[in-house]
Amino acid sequence: MGERVLMKGNEAIGEAAIQAGCQCFFGYPITPQTEVAAYMSKKMPKIGRVFLQAESEVAAINMIYGAAGSGVRALTSSSSPGISLKAEGISYIAGAELPCVIINIVRGGPGLGGIQPAQSDYFQATKGGAHGDFSMPVFAPASIQEMVDLVQDAFDVADMYRTPCMVMGDGMLGQMMEPVEFKERPAKNIPEKTWAANGLKGRKKHNVINSLYLDPEGLEKHNLKLQAKYEEIKKNEVRYEIYNVEEDTDLIIVAYGTTSRICKNAIKMAKEQGIKVGLIRPITLWPFPVEAFEKTINSTKHGYLSVEMSCGQMVEDVRLASNGRKPVHFYGRTGGMVPQPEDIFEKVKEIVGLK
Repeated sequence: MGERVLMKGNEAIGEAAIQAGCQCFFGYPITPQTEVAAYMSKKMPKIGRVFLQAESEVAAINMIYGAAGSGVRALTSSSSPGISLKAEGISYIAGAELPCVIINIVRGGPGLGGIQPAQSDYFQATKGGAHGDFSMPVFAPASIQEMVDLVQDAFDVADMYRTPCMVMGDGMLGQMMEPVEFKERPAKNIPEKTWAANGLKGRKKHNVINSLYLDPEGLEKHNLKLQAKYEEIKKNEVRYEIYNVEEDTDLIIVAYGTTSRICKNAIKMAKEQGIKVGLIRPITLWPFPVEAFEKTINSTKHGYLSVEMSCGQMVEDVRLASNGRKPVHFYGRTGGMVPQPEDIFEKVKEIVGLK
């Protein structure tokens, strides 16, 4: 604890989960996240915990359902097509109100696409991504240190609200190496898991884990309970960074993950030419940080520019947050292509009328 070590992003995810008390890992290899599973396969058996390479992504997410239902901390990881295969299980987990953490190291799509980094799973992550009325917290780290911190936070949030949580990074973040520190974390006041299916434990009846409600009135009541929980999460768990925003900012870029780091270089270029550009960096993609826009809406002359490694997905939430009060622009690269600072700066100049 307290010592900085150089680690690949995917391996740092595994170590962060271990130090957060993860007892079970179930997964299946897929580039560019396979090193998460490889790291856990080496480490977990040595400390008496469970690593199992499932026969498929569908099997892995259902194993997570079982482990989480018994009350232990459980982790699975995958990349874009694998997350699609897990979608049914994620909905079951949300319906049964089970805490777990799901890692998505995003690659280009649709279909098998390519193994290069992308952010084109934004809709899938934030708009449910599976059937039924549910949401789940989605954390978007911008560095490997933040990935470590957010993986550990995700376990706490999952337990606090009895919900699946996703930590979503792109393939670049999974594969790059940076120094990280595994910090001593203060104890959180996590509710006792009295709901877990882990034997009678002095109870008169066994706990039953289920997401099936054949009575429509009962299912509506359950759904309304879930929605009340999601409102609590919106109140308490929104995270974001506001960077370089002043009262007379020319334009505010909105970007998350590694794209936000590239945008900070474009902001430096703009500053050298006297253009004031700020940044809103959502750290939670759901709940989306609408309040960051309320704080900045009167500080931007030319509105917002959503920069993404996609064809334009988060831009819809930026438009909703702006709500017609300021223009919303978009710049994106897709298919595994990474935006370059120079190209973002050219788009900035175009918007502010200097091109």
